[in-house]
Amino acid sequence: MIEILASRYAYALMFALLAIGLYMMIANENLVKKLIGVNLFQTAIFLFFVAVAYVEGGSAPIVEADPDAGAQLVASPLPHVIVLTAIVVGVALTAVGLALVVRIYSEYGTLREDTLREVRSDE
Repeated sequence: MIEILASRYAYALMFALLAIGLYMMIANENLVKKLIGVNLFQTAIFLFFVAVAYVEGGSAPIVEADPDAGAQLVASPLPHVIVLTAIVVGVALTAVGLALVVRIYSEYGTLREDTLREVRSDE
């Protein structure tokens, strides 16, 4: 069991980040902690894509292949491009989320969900 975890540590790290992010999104009442959980969750997904795209002994497709070496393994750049795009989208999502959190705090004076529900139900 330990040998399997040692050889696939990226997947174990991905699963741990996924579980922590999901727990933070579900269990916390604070909106900032929920945003942190979303970021951990998406980082786990990015790590999964990069780990799946890794090719043992592979090279980048832009590197000139050695004609004497025969067939070479080449890693697909597509998952890395998708992750790069997703990182940019994630940063924008975090910025919009933080802007909403700041606006909610200035309007209601709290970031806790339960308090916000009580305040909204009184209005």
